[in-house]
Amino acid sequence: MESMLNKLKSTVTKVTADVTSAVMGNPVTREFEVGRHIASGGPGLSWRIYNGTKKSTKQEVAVFVFDKKIIDKYQKFDKDQIIDSLKKGVQQLTRLRHPRLLTVQHPLEESRDCLAFCTEPVFASLANVLGQWDNLPSPVPTDIKEYKLYDVETKYGLLQVSEGLSFLHSGVKMVHGNLTPENIILNKSGAWKIMGFDFSISSGNPSEQEPKYTCKEWDPNLPPLCLPNPEYLAPEYILSVSCDSASDMYSLGVVMHAVFNEGKPIFQVNKQDIFKSFSRQLDQLSRLSPAALTQIPEDVRDHVKMLLSVTPTVRPDADQMTKIPFFDDMGAVTLQYFDSLFQRDNLQKSQFYKGLPKVLPKLPKRVVVFRILPALTSEFVNPDMVPFVLPNVLLIAEECTKDEYQRLILPELIPVFKQQEPVQASNMILLIFLQKMDLLLTKTPAEDIKNSVLPMVYRALEAPSIQIQELCLNIIPTFANLIDYPSMKNSLIPRVKTACLQTSSLAVRVNSLVCLGKILEYLDKWFVIDEILPFLQQIPSREPAVLMGILGIYKCTFTHKKLGIPKEHLAGKSLPHLVSLSIDNNLNLNQFNSFMAVIRDMLSRMEAEHKTKLEQLHIMQEQQRSLNISNQLNQSEETKSTSSPGNEIDNIFGGNNELNGKENGSSSMASQPSRVSLTMEEKQRLAREQEQAAKLRSQQPLAPQTVKLTPNTTTQTKDLTSSLMTNMTSLSNLSLSSGPRPGLGQGGAVSAGFASGPLMGSMGSMGTVSNGFNSGMNLASAGIRPSGPGVYGGMATTTSTPNFTSLTQNQGLSQPNKASDMSTLDSLFGPQKPKVSLNQMVSKSAPVTGPVAPSPWVNQFGAQPAPQVNPMAMAGASGGFGMQANPFFSPQNFSQSITTPMATPAANTGVLRQSASVNNDLKDLFG
Repeated sequence: MESMLNKLKSTVTKVTADVTSAVMGNPVTREFEVGRHIASGGPGLSWRIYNGTKKSTKQEVAVFVFDKKIIDKYQKFDKDQIIDSLKKGVQQLTRLRHPRLLTVQHPLEESRDCLAFCTEPVFASLANVLGQWDNLPSPVPTDIKEYKLYDVETKYGLLQVSEGLSFLHSGVKMVHGNLTPENIILNKSGAWKIMGFDFSISSGNPSEQEPKYTCKEWDPNLPPLCLPNPEYLAPEYILSVSCDSASDMYSLGVVMHAVFNEGKPIFQVNKQDIFKSFSRQLDQLSRLSPAALTQIPEDVRDHVKMLLSVTPTVRPDADQMTKIPFFDDMGAVTLQYFDSLFQRDNLQKSQFYKGLPKVLPKLPKRVVVFRILPALTSEFVNPDMVPFVLPNVLLIAEECTKDEYQRLILPELIPVFKQQEPVQASNMILLIFLQKMDLLLTKTPAEDIKNSVLPMVYRALEAPSIQIQELCLNIIPTFANLIDYPSMKNSLIPRVKTACLQTSSLAVRVNSLVCLGKILEYLDKWFVIDEILPFLQQIPSREPAVLMGILGIYKCTFTHKKLGIPKEHLAGKSLPHLVSLSIDNNLNLNQFNSFMAVIRDMLSRMEAEHKTKLEQLHIMQEQQRSLNISNQLNQSEETKSTSSPGNEIDNIFGGNNELNGKENGSSSMASQPSRVSLTMEEKQRLAREQEQAAKLRSQQPLAPQTVKLTPNTTTQTKDLTSSLMTNMTSLSNLSLSSGPRPGLGQGGAVSAGFASGPLMGSMGSMGTVSNGFNSGMNLASAGIRPSGPGVYGGMATTTSTPNFTSLTQNQGLSQPNKASDMSTLDSLFGPQKPKVSLNQMVSKSAPVTGPVAPSPWVNQFGAQPAPQVNPMAMAGASGGFGMQANPFFSPQNFSQSITTPMATPAANTGVLRQSASVNNDLKDLFG
C-alpha cells in the first residue's frame, strides 16, 4: 500500500513538474490556471492540451502548449521555421471565427521555453480518438482509451467538417492545406472543430469569383513539422504543385476513410521517396477497387470514391457534401438544428422542442448529455422557452446517473425552481415539475430538496390555479415516502389542510381528503389522532364526496395496523362525529351503509377492548383479594404465639420485627406479600378491618368453662337485683367500650347467660341469648370469645359455652334458704302493674305466628339438667346487641318478667332489700 502511495505521489509530482516546466514564464499563466495534461493535437500532434480555468471568471478553457524542447535536435534555422509555421497556424485560427472552427479564448503567447494559447474546452483530437496517442500523458487517459465514436457522432462530425470547409472555401476564399485527424479537435460537447492552419493558402484574387491559390513546392529537406502530412494530401499538390478547394475535398475523403477504417488512411506514403509514392498512388486511384472501400458505409461509399478521384473537377465541393443523403440522419439533423438555434425565433424553437422527446431516446447517451443538454440548458435564460425546454431536460435527467444529474443538470434547474414570472410560464413549469417529482426527489440531495424542491411544492398547493392544486394533491402521495418526516409534518400537511378548508372547489377539497388518506401510512399514530382527525370535524362542506372522504380517513386510520384509534377517542369523538354525518340527507343508501359498517366495526372493537380490560381488572382484583386474605391468615397463624399486641399490629402491615436478644440488635424482616395496586375503597376497607382486628387482639381472651349442673334438692334464694345489676353493667361496658365487633353484623351475636336455652322464636333480630340469670355472670363466664384476627369478611363466629353455675355460688344471696318476696322488688319499679303470665310476657316480647312453644324460662330454675347449647347457634347474624335495640330488655318487659311467678315457689322465699340509691340507679339505667 505504501509503495502504491509513493508511486502515485511521484506520478503527481512528475505531472506537476511537467506542467510547471511546460508553461513556466509564459504570459498565459497570468490569467489562466493550468490543470492536467488531457490530450494532444495540431500538426504531428505537437501541441499538448491541458485543461484550465480563467482566474477572473473561473471559466473552463483548454490550454495548448508547445514545448520547444521537442525541436532541440534541429538546427536553429529549422527551429525558427517550425516556430514560424506554428505561430502562423495559431494566428490564422485566432482571426477566423466560425462555429465549425476551434474558438480561441486567448491568443498565442511565447516564452523562452514554450508557445501557449487558450481555446474553448477540449476533449481530444480526432487522431487521439482514432488511436494515435503520441504526446499523450502516460498512462493514456481512460476516457480517451475507451472512447468509441457512435454513428451519429461520426456523421454529424463529418458534416461539421464539411460545413467548416464550406466556410473556408466560400466565405474567406481559403484552402486549409493540411486537413488531417490531428487538426480536427473534439470539444467537450463532442463537436468537431477545425484547427491547424499552418499550411493554409489564401486566394490571390479574393474579389474575383474564381479564386486562385498558389501553393509551395514540396521540399523534402524541411523538417516534418514544416510540411503537411503527405498521406492526406491530394496528388496534384505533389505532382503538379497546384491546389485549390478540391484539394481539401480530397483530404476530406481520406479523413472519412480513416474514420471508418480505425484511423488508417487509404495509402501509406514512403516519405523517403515521396514522388515515387505519389506516382504509384495516382495509378491506384485511377483504378480504385471497391474492396478498398468496404469499411465505408454503403450509402456514402460512392461519395468517398468521388472525393478520392484523381481528377479534381469530379470531386464534390464542400457545399454539395453537406447536402448528401448520408447526412440526413435524424440524429445528425437534430444536432445540426441545435447548432443553428441562435438563428431561430421562439415559435420555431418551441415547435422543435415539442418534437424533441421523440428523438432523444434514439440518440446515444453521450451525445444527448454532452451535446444536446448544454444547448437545452442554455435556453433557461429565456423564460418563455423554459416550459418547452424543461420536459426534455427532465427526460435526459432520467437517463443520467445520480452523479451526472447533480453535476450537470441540477445546477441549471435550481434557478428554474424559483421562477415565478411570467405567471403563465410559471404555472406550466409547476405542472411539469410535479409530474416528474419522483425523479427530482430521488436524485436531488436532501439539502437541495429542502431548499428548492419542496418550496416549489408548497407554492403549487397555494397556487390560485385549481388545476395545479388538483395535480399537486394527486401527485403528493406518489412521492410521500421520499419526503422527510419533519417537512411533511410541519410544512406539507398544514398546507394540504389549508387548501381543503379555504378552497371553493369541491374537487380540491375531495382531492385534499384523498391525499391525506393516502399519506396516513407515513405519519405516526398520535399525529393523526391529534391533528388529522380533529381537522375532519372542521370541514364545513356536506357533499357526499366530502363525507365519503372523511369516512375513508376514519376507516384507514381505524383499520391500519400501525395507526388505529384508541377506544377513548372512539367513544368520545370519532363515533359521535360519524353518527352525526351518517344521517346526512345527501347520502344515498350505499353511502349510508358504508357509514354504518364502519360505525359497527368501531363499536364492536370498542366493546371487545373495554370488556377485555374490565375482565382482566376483575381477575386481578380477585387475585389480589385472595392473596391479601391468604397472607393475612398466614400472618395471624404466625402471630398467635406472640404475647405482644404490638407484634400483632406489625404483622398486619407486613413488618414482623423479631427481636433476637442479640447485642447487635439485628432484626429480620418477615416476608411481605406481593404488592398489587388497590383502589381507594379497597384500601379504606382493609384499613377498617385491620383496625377492628387490632381492637379484638388487644382484649384478654375469654376462656370457656364447662360447668356441670348437679341436682340440688335444697332450694336456694338468689338476689335477682344484684344479679341484674352485675349483668347490666357487664353488658353496658361490652357494648360501649368495645364498639361494633367485626363479623357481628350490626350489633353482633353474643351468647350471654340470660336464658337457659335459645329463644330463637321470640328473640327476632336481637340475636341468640343463652344461660339465664346467673348472678355470677360476666364475659368470661358467659363464654364470649373474640373472633380470630385473620377473619375480616363474611360471618364472624362467636364461641359461646353455656354456663349453668350453681345457685349456691351466685353472689348477693344473703339468705339462701328463704323464699324471695317479689313485692319488695316490685316497689323498685314504681306503681304496681297487673301481673302477667310467662306466656303473655313472651308473646309481648317477640310475637310469633302459629302455636307458641313452651318457653324455656319455665324450666330455668327447675331440677332438670340444663340443656346443651350449640355455640354456632348462639351467634346471630342479624340481631343487634344492646339494651335499646332489643325489646326484650325494655324496663317494662323486664319488670313484668321478673314479677311473674316462678315454677318453684319455694325457691322464691328470699326477700330483696335494696336502698333508695339502687332504685334510682335502676331508673337511670332503664330510662
